[in-house]
Amino acid sequence: MSEEISVAEAYRKGRIIFMGLELLIAPGALVPRPETELLGTTALDVLRRMDLSAPRVVDMCCGAGNLACAIAHYAPAAQVWASDLTDGCVEVARRNVAHHNMADRVSVLRGDLFGAFLGLELDNTIDVIVCNPPYISEKRLDGDRAHLTELEPREAFAAGPYGLSIHMRVIKDAPRYLRRGGILLFEVGLGQNRQVMRLLERSKSFEGIRAVTNEAGEGRVVLGHTTP
Repeated sequence: MSEEISVAEAYRKGRIIFMGLELLIAPGALVPRPETELLGTTALDVLRRMDLSAPRVVDMCCGAGNLACAIAHYAPAAQVWASDLTDGCVEVARRNVAHHNMADRVSVLRGDLFGAFLGLELDNTIDVIVCNPPYISEKRLDGDRAHLTELEPREAFAAGPYGLSIHMRVIKDAPRYLRRGGILLFEVGLGQNRQVMRLLERSKSFEGIRAVTNEAGEGRVVLGHTTP
C-alpha cells in the first residue's frame, strides 16, 4: 500500500494509534508516523534517567500533538509546552490534549518555533526539548517527494535547500530555554544524522552528542546535552 493511500485512509478514519495512544487527526496536520515513536521512546528514556520529580518538556513542531500527549501520558509528572506554526496543527493538537484530559499539564501554542513561548518566562527552565521538524529539501518536494504534499500540508515537510533549516534554527535558540544539562532531541531524515550531529558540535552549546538508531540500524534520532 502506498503512503498516499495510507494517509488518505488515516484521514478518513479520523484517528490513529501512536505509542499505544489513540490520537485524533484531520487534514491540516501531519499524520503521525510510526518512525517518530523512536523519538518519543528516546525522550521517555532520557526523562527516566534524569529522574526528575516534575520534568518540564517542550514539544517543538508538535503537529497533531502526538509526542506531547505520549510524553505526558507515560511521564505523568511532566509539564509540557507544545508549539506549531499553523492553526491547523494547533487545533488538532489541542483536540488531542482534551481527548486525553491533559489540559492541566499540556499547553499548545501557535507561533514560529520558540516565538510561541514569548512572555511565558521559560528561559533556562526546560529539561528536555523534543523536535520532529520538517526535514525535506524544497528541491525534493518539487521533485521525487512531491506526492507528500498532495494530502498533507507542505509546511510539515519543507525545510529549505538542504532539509536542515529548522534544525539549525532550533539548535541556535534552544540553549536559551534549556537548563544546564538539559537535552535537545531531534528526529532526522535518512542520512541526516551526521549532518545534524555536526551542527550541534559547531554550535559549541552541546556535548554528549549521539545518534539513536532504529531496528534497521539507521540513525533517526540525534540528541545532545547543554554544556554545564
